[in-house]
Amino acid sequence: MLRKSGSIPKFLVTGSNGQVGFELRRSLAPLGEVIALDRAACDLTQPDMLRQLVRECLPDVIVNPAAYTAVDKAESDADTAFAVNGTAVGVLAEEARALGCLLVHYSTDYVFDGTKDGLYVETDATSPRSVYGKSKLAGEEAIAVSGATALVLRTCWIAGAHGGNFAKTILKLGRERDCLHVVADQFGAPTSAALIADVTAQIVARSWLAADRSVFPGGTYHLAAGGETTWHGYATELLHYAAARGVELKVAPEAIAAILTAEYPLPAPRPANSRLDTSKLRGTFGIHLPNWRQGIHFLLDQIL
Repeated sequence: MLRKSGSIPKFLVTGSNGQVGFELRRSLAPLGEVIALDRAACDLTQPDMLRQLVRECLPDVIVNPAAYTAVDKAESDADTAFAVNGTAVGVLAEEARALGCLLVHYSTDYVFDGTKDGLYVETDATSPRSVYGKSKLAGEEAIAVSGATALVLRTCWIAGAHGGNFAKTILKLGRERDCLHVVADQFGAPTSAALIADVTAQIVARSWLAADRSVFPGGTYHLAAGGETTWHGYATELLHYAAARGVELKVAPEAIAAILTAEYPLPAPRPANSRLDTSKLRGTFGIHLPNWRQGIHFLLDQIL
């Protein structure tokens, strides 16, 4: 059972050293006590340990950004991917239901096959092509059958100031290499980890902690920055902004070569279309999602 009303809310955050987990430690701190667990303290491949951690903590909200995110490695390490992204999520959902607390979980555009022409809405049929996508869908399905009150936030193209990501890689390569080749036929919206964490905190504060929890509008929502681009457009914008900030580059932004996905084969197939319709999230919770450039510029300000 939850602690008495009026007490300081308690948040259990997994994956606290990941891109989103790191930002959640900041965004949730003004709302209550944050118990932030990294991989060493919370091994998601150990279900019994996970259950015990939740029962000892007795949180008001479980926030689960932890995931197996090595997309290509997952193709040859499916058991671990499903243990972390599927089984562990089901355990958290079961414990959340038993406690009557909220579970916030993050999923991905990879649950879709990426062949749709327009924006993906939450009710579109899922059809993951990669082991990673299938394991993340397994997590969504485990939550659905658990009966827990849950908020599943599907997002895409995440970048944070903490941890490795595409933005940091392009910035590094732009300083070191004479030429860059970047895929130009995959579409999505670069979404900062800070935005994901801030939206999470706003929803929890407004609709869970300060409202009637019996009518909390749980379910699956798409969360991504506004606008869209390609990986090539993303890389070009990154180097343009870095150059404007005085970073010495060996590659001019306009000189980045655009290539096709077929020219850069990888073990796991990537969705050609990762564009997510965020109307449901914005309409339900009154959230404004700024253009992706704003978040990426702020991210580069932090990195630089």
